[in-house]
Amino acid sequence: MALYDEIFLLITACVVAIISRRMKVPYTVGLVLVGTALALYGIAPTLHLSHDLVFQILLPPLIFEAAIHLKWKELKPVVGVIALLATAGVFLAAIVSTAVLTLLSGLPWQTCLVIGVVLAATDPVSVLALLKESALPPKVYKLIEAESLFNDGTASVLFTLIPILLLGQTSPVGIASLSLLSIGGGILVGVAVGFGLLFLAGRTADHLVEIAITVVAAFGSFLLAEHFHASGVLSTLTAGMVMANFDYKGSLTERGREDAATFWEFAGFLVNSLIFLLIGIDISLWSSAGSLSLWLVASTIGASLLGRAAAVYGGCLPFRRTARAVPLRVQNLLFWGGLRGALSIALVLGLPPGTENREIIISTVFQTVAFSIVIQGLTVGPLIKRVASE
Repeated sequence: MALYDEIFLLITACVVAIISRRMKVPYTVGLVLVGTALALYGIAPTLHLSHDLVFQILLPPLIFEAAIHLKWKELKPVVGVIALLATAGVFLAAIVSTAVLTLLSGLPWQTCLVIGVVLAATDPVSVLALLKESALPPKVYKLIEAESLFNDGTASVLFTLIPILLLGQTSPVGIASLSLLSIGGGILVGVAVGFGLLFLAGRTADHLVEIAITVVAAFGSFLLAEHFHASGVLSTLTAGMVMANFDYKGSLTERGREDAATFWEFAGFLVNSLIFLLIGIDISLWSSAGSLSLWLVASTIGASLLGRAAAVYGGCLPFRRTARAVPLRVQNLLFWGGLRGALSIALVLGLPPGTENREIIISTVFQTVAFSIVIQGLTVGPLIKRVASE
């Protein structure tokens, strides 16, 4: 990417941020709409989203930036709900979405399975700014943020199993072994990288070195796990949480922690700006691919919403008579605020060129993500205010 492209995108992001705040709309919604407009008028940069760009460069800092704010003591009251929603909930969402889409679209069930799994992952980035500004109870905020972050890991693991499941070459024991390798390997790498770099950070008081160590943690954990065919998402998530929760011996200096927090806040802004601008730009690129029909897009959106509803309301049901019961208004916010985003795009762009109906899958996912970010992002405000006021 040429330097002028980088400058152009950054300036555009700054202008969108200013206007979005004044208009009181989610920043990422503005980015997608502006990106689409740039593409339609032919003034967009030549950069496009790809699996490698998102997975190796953009996704690790997004995950790490969220993970370093997840304190165990804040998650403990809702950890049971998070665990169920981020595991069984993702499975249920994928199954329901696949079944509904198969019935409505007429596409092969294999194609619908890919779409269902890809869209089972949610992304709270589009509404995080509104969540922060709405004075939500900390418990609710952490539930929404953490559930979405953890279900990304589950969805990414499921996605790696799809080719094996479709080929029918692996037994249930083999599938379980591969899942354990992906999940356990990712967590193990994250733990090793997190503690190893905390030890290294304890050998210096230079705040610049400490910031650099957090950057190594974000990218190193992801790439190392992927190298060993484990989950990079879970690895970076684990490394971030280790560094956030086990720095009790002062491995990072006070200035190092403050400067690292500032750095990652900016990195999150930069990466999110790039991702959502490019989503808007690439929507037009894929909108006419694969003979996409309005009915197929509507069916996919409906199927993904039904899958999310089954995951949220079904996942919260076992807790309704316990101390960890999730109020219905919070469940509604979890459902409608569970937007699709960067991970769905990254996964679908990683489909091999020979995949059946690949263009249809990519195009459909792009359109569904766009609907989620724009329509759900613009309409989730009243739900947030209701939860914040009660």
